[in-house]
Amino acid sequence: MGVRRKVREALIQVYERRLAHALVDADVPRHVGVIMDGNRRWARAIGLEDVAHGHRRGADKIVDLLGWCDDAGVAVVTLFMLSTDNLRRPESELSALLRIIEDVAVDLSRPGRPWKVRQMGAPELLPAETVAVLKQAEEDTCDRAGATVNLAVGYGGRREIADAVRSLLTEHAARGTSLEELVEVLDVEHIAEHLYTRGQPDPDLVIRTSGEQRMSGFLLWQTANAEFHFTDVYWPDFRRIDFLRALRDYSARHRRFGG
Repeated sequence: MGVRRKVREALIQVYERRLAHALVDADVPRHVGVIMDGNRRWARAIGLEDVAHGHRRGADKIVDLLGWCDDAGVAVVTLFMLSTDNLRRPESELSALLRIIEDVAVDLSRPGRPWKVRQMGAPELLPAETVAVLKQAEEDTCDRAGATVNLAVGYGGRREIADAVRSLLTEHAARGTSLEELVEVLDVEHIAEHLYTRGQPDPDLVIRTSGEQRMSGFLLWQTANAEFHFTDVYWPDFRRIDFLRALRDYSARHRRFGG
C-alpha cells in the first residue's frame, strides 16, 4: 500500500509540473473568486460528527491557496467564507465557524504575511467581536504590497447591490441632486462605484468546490462576464493540481464579452 501511494504521489507531481509548464505565458486571471464549499460533507465523509473539524481543515487550506495565487500572479482573491444565508445555521456551528474565520483573519494579517486583507459583507449582521477582528486585520495590512484578499463574511450578493444603491442615493442626496436629475445620468458604472469591491477588477474566474454548480449569491453583479470552474473536490481536499486545472481551463477559453 505504501509503494502504491508513493507511485501515485510521484505521478501527481509529474502531472502538476506539466500543468505548471503549460501555463507559462498563459492568460492569468487578475481576480479569482473562490466558493469554498464542502467542509461539512468532508467531515461527515471521514466519520466526524462535529463539522467544525471540516471548517477548520478548510481554513488551513487558505494560506496554501493564496500562495498558489501569488505564484500565478493573481492580484485579487475573494474568499466566500460566510453568506447571509449561513447566518441561519445552528448557533453551535455558527459560533465555531465565526471563531475559525477570526483565526483566519488574524493569521493572514500577522507580520511576515504579504497580503492586504479586506472585509467584505454586512458587518451589522455579525457579532461585534468578529467585526473588530476583521477590521483590525484590514488596518494591520492596508499598507502591504501583496495581493488583495477579500474575506466575504456575512455576504449576500443581493444585499450588496441593495447597499450599493442605498449608498449611491445617500451620496447624491447629500449633494442636493434631485431624483429626476439622478435618473437622467444613472448608469451601471455609478452603481459599480458603490459595490464592496469598488476599485478592484471584476472576477475573471470563479472556482467552486464540492460538485455544486450554483453561485449561491456570490458576487452577482461582478461575475457578469466571469468564467466558472466547478470541481467535485471538497474544499479541504483542494490541491495545487486542482487550482492549476482551473487556470488551465480558464486560459483555454476565448473571452469575447458578447462581441
